[in-house]
Amino acid sequence: MIGILGKKLGMTQIFADDGKAYPVTVIEAGPCCVVQVKTAKKDGYEAVKVGYIETKDRKINKPGLGVFKKAGTKPYRILKEFPIAGLKVGEFITVERFAKGDMVSVSGVSKGKGFQGVMKRHNFSGGPGSHGSMFNRAPGSIGASSYPSRVWKNQKMPGHMGSERVTVKNLEVIDVRPDQNLVLIKGAIPGPKGVFVEIKKEY
Repeated sequence: MIGILGKKLGMTQIFADDGKAYPVTVIEAGPCCVVQVKTAKKDGYEAVKVGYIETKDRKINKPGLGVFKKAGTKPYRILKEFPIAGLKVGEFITVERFAKGDMVSVSGVSKGKGFQGVMKRHNFSGGPGSHGSMFNRAPGSIGASSYPSRVWKNQKMPGHMGSERVTVKNLEVIDVRPDQNLVLIKGAIPGPKGVFVEIKKEY
């Protein structure tokens, strides 16, 4: 598997050679520096820890700063592990590892929508909106009477919506621009502009 960290810049459209317009999400991905290599012998599994977006020493705690000093690299703001083998500390993962037509999965934190009712949160149909029904956007009955004398577990109710980790799979890479560190992915990905995302390509 190949993985890289990036930042969502927004959405646009590009035209293919056949004249069709494709909606794409523009992601500024990498370069990501390998700051730690984990092996099966020492750690029980193989993976690499990569860093994205350089930061200052004073913004990293002492245990984290020790990781960067041991690797001999600059401190990075975001760290993430990917199950990748064959890389060494100090190497960089760039968008050149991706190509047009690759299928990838993108993970990110979705937009937070605050406290929402059942119609927006769970797509309830609601009740009549006229003739004094008094039942327009309400959730309705939530439980039984004598049995079980409680509300069922996992009952769909109003509550906090969004701001959770979401993964969208099988997205197509429309274009890769290594000189700008950009990846253009067909369709939408989770989160608002500026959110940090993970792009993974499995062979």
